Amino acid sequence: MANKEYNWNTTPVENIPNDSAWQEFVAGATKERIRKERKAELDKQKNENAKPKTPMTGSDWVKFVILVIISIAFILPILLVLMNSFKSDTYIKTETFAFPNSESFVGFSNYTEGIDKIDFFPAFFTSIFVTVFSVSFIVLCTSMCAWFIVRVKTWYTKLMYLLFAFSMIVPFQMVMFPMSFVAGYLHLDNMFGIVIIYLGFGAGLAVFMFAGFIKSVPLEIEEAAMIDGCGPIKTFFMIDFPILVPSAITVAILNAMWIWNDYLLPKLVLNEGATLPMAIQSLRQNYGSVDMNLMMAMLVLSIIPIIIFYFSCQKYIIKGVVAGAVKG
Repeated sequence: MANKEYNWNTTPVENIPNDSAWQEFVAGATKERIRKERKAELDKQKNENAKPKTPMTGSDWVKFVILVIISIAFILPILLVLMNSFKSDTYIKTETFAFPNSESFVGFSNYTEGIDKIDFFPAFFTSIFVTVFSVSFIVLCTSMCAWFIVRVKTWYTKLMYLLFAFSMIVPFQMVMFPMSFVAGYLHLDNMFGIVIIYLGFGAGLAVFMFAGFIKSVPLEIEEAAMIDGCGPIKTFFMIDFPILVPSAITVAILNAMWIWNDYLLPKLVLNEGATLPMAIQSLRQNYGSVDMNLMMAMLVLSIIPIIIFYFSCQKYIIKGVVAGAVKG
């Protein structure tokens, strides 16, 4: 391969201007590099000189034991339902606390038989429909109502807030019979009507929580949006509602758990169709006899969706509950 000759340019490059802006840039970069190196050294020393964890004292062990007992008290019922869902009815009554063995284990026959007996899937989708739409209406309507109550300070908005707060302390047993009569008179005794009824019962707590959060939102943010040309509705949905997401998720979780597991209200209102709790309750036959094996299996299937939903969103509960506790 032939050697190539290169002509190197040996003309010196002009010096970089020594102005103040360049000196400030170099000084800032040097300080930042020194800061990062010093921070890395301090982190290394901190890890090397880290003290071992303080051993638990007697009071710490007492608290630990109490928390373990409380955890077992909450987990044990769920574990018993899961265990007994794989056993026959006879062994559930005689060996309730025993794990399934070769004699009592029946596989998934309880699940397949229970699904056929109670028409599981129609009831499941009815519960899905009622829960999803009820929670959606509760979050949407109550957030808008709470925003109006907080931002429009008049005597009637204060009265509205007091009425919503008062509805939280009224027990359901006081209004269930008049409510069922009114629901039938207004033709709310169906899947669509019960969504409106759930909206009414869930509005008190939801408005209370949203109002506490909205009080902590700076008013200057909304004023800046209005200066840019946003009206009240656009300001709420583009500025306030994204900020309300933690509280909205908290309200959604609390109401979803209540509506999904509710038995009494659908039983009083619905004249057509059945939710999942109503379908499972149908396993209780005349004279107090119960198909315990089928009921345990159906209970497991009914709690799986709400447990998944809860654990996927539970980190927002405390954040949403205490969000409005600092200001306002």
